[in-house]
Amino acid sequence: MSDLLVRLYDLPEFPAEAKVKAAGTVVRRAISPERYFILDWMRQHFHEVWAGEAALALSQLPITLWIAVRDGKLLGFACHDTSAKGFFGPTGVDEKERGQGIGEALLIATLKGMREAGYAYAVIGDPGPVEFYRKQLDALEIPKSNPGIYAGMLRKPK
Repeated sequence: MSDLLVRLYDLPEFPAEAKVKAAGTVVRRAISPERYFILDWMRQHFHEVWAGEAALALSQLPITLWIAVRDGKLLGFACHDTSAKGFFGPTGVDEKERGQGIGEALLIATLKGMREAGYAYAVIGDPGPVEFYRKQLDALEIPKSNPGIYAGMLRKPK
């Protein structure tokens, strides 16, 4: 699958935003004092590579990482401008919290943050749920793009 392109200047309304808020979940930009807590959580629930990208997001000003929190518990995250400028991701939600709209709320908050930063378009590199992005965001496939560009990336030995 190729990378996807999303228009940011006419983002649709997402019902998940209100649903998540009504459930007591706050979606917001992370703050620097949360850095090590977030990175440790990401290493535990996802990938070391994603934690590396999140470290970059937490080092930028303004920070380019959004989190979902309920009752002081981290539920999910989404970043932009980590793999490359204009790229959305990585993003993830705690496995026990999936299916509640948290991922959608993080997606829209991050894309709105990109729009506020001056981007007209976002690239979703190596997209997972392609049909979701196509349906919800009218995302377009970028011909000849190569989501496997990082196949030769350094990894921790097994």
